[in-house]
Amino acid sequence: MHKVAFLDRDGLINVRAAEHDYIKNRSEFAFLPGACEAIRLLNENEYLVIIVTNQRGIARKIMTVEDLESIHAYMNVCLNEHGAHTDAVYVCPHDNGECNCRKPDIGLFLQAQRDFPIDKSRSFMIGDSQSDVDAGERYGIRSYKTQDLLTTVQRILSEEQTKRK
Repeated sequence: MHKVAFLDRDGLINVRAAEHDYIKNRSEFAFLPGACEAIRLLNENEYLVIIVTNQRGIARKIMTVEDLESIHAYMNVCLNEHGAHTDAVYVCPHDNGECNCRKPDIGLFLQAQRDFPIDKSRSFMIGDSQSDVDAGERYGIRSYKTQDLLTTVQRILSEEQTKRK
């Protein structure tokens, strides 16, 4: 069983697009300060790092699945350059009300669960919105709302080390 750090993407790992806009290509993707280091720390502490992200821009035909795959490939190249990696990325490409995978629903978590044996008692969700927190809680894991991924990861890892002592 794996301990998993589920992470939202926009607004937590990378700079969020302007309101009513989307990160549509690699040139619009910019890491937030500390995001690469936070993911590296999770990797070093033997967490699977799984991104769960709503990408409604696909449903709205503002971007394509190929655009998104290019963005994620670029994200992973950059993470690798910092000694970090993600283990999987699960995407909801649908518009509101079209599916059960759009957070705060838990479909993305259930997809991950089919691919990885997950120890929910040792896993958590971090996001920058209430729908991220709601999704994690509905899935049955600890959930944190923040815009500072590094500080939150450091706190979680510190608490984990304290519990082991």
